[in-house]
Amino acid sequence: MEYILNPWPWFVSGPLIALVLFFLVYFGKTFGMSSNLRTLCSMGGAGRYSEFFRFDWKAQRWNLTVVVGALIGGFIAVTFLSDGSVIALNPETVSDLEHLGFARVGETLLPPEIYGWGHVLSLKGLAVLITAGFLVGFGTRYAGGCTSGHAITGLSNLQLPSLIAVVGFFIGGIVMTYLILPLIYSP
Repeated sequence: MEYILNPWPWFVSGPLIALVLFFLVYFGKTFGMSSNLRTLCSMGGAGRYSEFFRFDWKAQRWNLTVVVGALIGGFIAVTFLSDGSVIALNPETVSDLEHLGFARVGETLLPPEIYGWGHVLSLKGLAVLITAGFLVGFGTRYAGGCTSGHAITGLSNLQLPSLIAVVGFFIGGIVMTYLILPLIYSP
């Protein structure tokens, strides 16, 4: 049971991801979460309001298994395979986040200082989440896909636009971590 509660090593999870991608390429399919959101919006009738959502969503229903699998897999991982330990973070990261006002760093994936209802429903919290949501939505549409689609499928297919997008994701993460986050949450 001890081995099950530890994260899967790269030599197990990596080949499994490669195997899934091999089957997707073999069957002429691509992987990405943002395409699922487009499919769900189209199923809900968004095509009446935007040309972007007018497509044959029935041909993309197979990809919704990714959403279902992520939900079921996440539930199984948290409920049955987690030992409840604190996330192992670099001590410097913990110190930096504590300096910004984050308490109990690593105890949860969603810090209450950002996602707790008291913070979400504040003016600052709403502004941060709405701005972040807009930027993620705009960036995903502008890049022609999300991080999972570009970094997993696009790079495995040796697509130059995916390489450029992934480099952009990393640059954006660095800018957010070192410039914007300290401005938003400075003590």
